[in-house]
Amino acid sequence: MNIRPAQEKDIPAIDRLLSQVLEIHAQARPDLFISGTRKYTDAELKEILHDASRPIYVAVNDEDSVIGYAFCILEKTDAVNMKAHETIYIDDLCVDQNIRHQHIGQKLVDYVMAQAKAMGCYHVTLNVWEGNDNAKAFYERMGFQTEKTMLEKIVK
Repeated sequence: MNIRPAQEKDIPAIDRLLSQVLEIHAQARPDLFISGTRKYTDAELKEILHDASRPIYVAVNDEDSVIGYAFCILEKTDAVNMKAHETIYIDDLCVDQNIRHQHIGQKLVDYVMAQAKAMGCYHVTLNVWEGNDNAKAFYERMGFQTEKTMLEKIVK
């Protein structure tokens, strides 16, 4: 297994994994997520692939086929009430559901952490939807801790 920046040739495999992640979210929050869809169109993915502030890292097998990904966003905080710092935000992370539990997700997280360190970032952040208990447990095993809590009250 190798991890590298995503390329346009990876889009069909990324699409497949985006659909897998969407189904997890649609099962946990059918009030918000629409089953059978995905987060990005192919046109949006092509734009992201050419945006240095939004790197996508892919885990590939020996045949260079995508088996996982980490969508990242580089963020800078310079609010007057906070110390200036840079962050890598993991916008989405997925390992193919057929080969999970082989430490591929851990290797993706480790890769993102190494990129963050090389860039001089203060930290790596991410969000986990309530109901996605497997993801939350995985990130906690990777050493992630709660930074802040977002609450909701549905008014509909």
